[in-house]
Amino acid sequence: MTDREPKHGLSWPRLLQGTLVRRYKRFLADVKLRNGRLVTAHCPNSGSMRTCSEPGRTVYLSTHDRTNRKLRYTWELIRMPGSLVGVNTLVPNRLVRLGAEKGWIPELSGYTTVRPEVKYGTGSRVDLLLERPGERCFVEVKNCTLVEGGAASFPDAVTTRGLKHLLELQNQVRAGDRAVMFFLIQRMDAECFSPADSIDPDYGRELRKAVATGVETLAYDVDIDLEGIRLNNSVPCRL
Repeated sequence: MTDREPKHGLSWPRLLQGTLVRRYKRFLADVKLRNGRLVTAHCPNSGSMRTCSEPGRTVYLSTHDRTNRKLRYTWELIRMPGSLVGVNTLVPNRLVRLGAEKGWIPELSGYTTVRPEVKYGTGSRVDLLLERPGERCFVEVKNCTLVEGGAASFPDAVTTRGLKHLLELQNQVRAGDRAVMFFLIQRMDAECFSPADSIDPDYGRELRKAVATGVETLAYDVDIDLEGIRLNNSVPCRL
């Protein structure tokens, strides 16, 4: 991301357009650039990327000139029929953190400090710790790109790490803290959110248990184009 900051969001670096040839080994993607050159890009997404990794689709890459990088290109976006989709899983944490700091997310506003990657639980780091006198709020941010029939779902693959985060958040609630599971939908064609029970039923069961324990769920979609990505609206969570 660049230092330019559009309203309620982040700007992309300069993007190169290409066509997705294939995604493989989870973190690699072959892309044919508009000049015909075939390049290998880093795919910053460990999920299955179901509904957003179809070969032949237009994709957009950022470029990096740092000598310590093995791959110069990073896959940022793919154009699907209903929406551009952001595939970089680092973006949601940055966007939600900025939203909390700027007061763009009403449910997370009013805190005096926002700290990322704070140790908690059993060998875990919470994505965001929001604090004000007498209150702490632990926020885990999840990247959501799976949308089918207007319904966004998480996860798109079985996630033991995500399951652990639900357990950790429940422990914080029991200790008297506030805890939030925040699902950031990196596309514009979702009308609601629900757990992907058909993919990871254990996660769905534990999410519902977490909500019954007092963990809050938030889901927001985005406004996304080739200039940047911005927080848009909250969408209903249907558990």
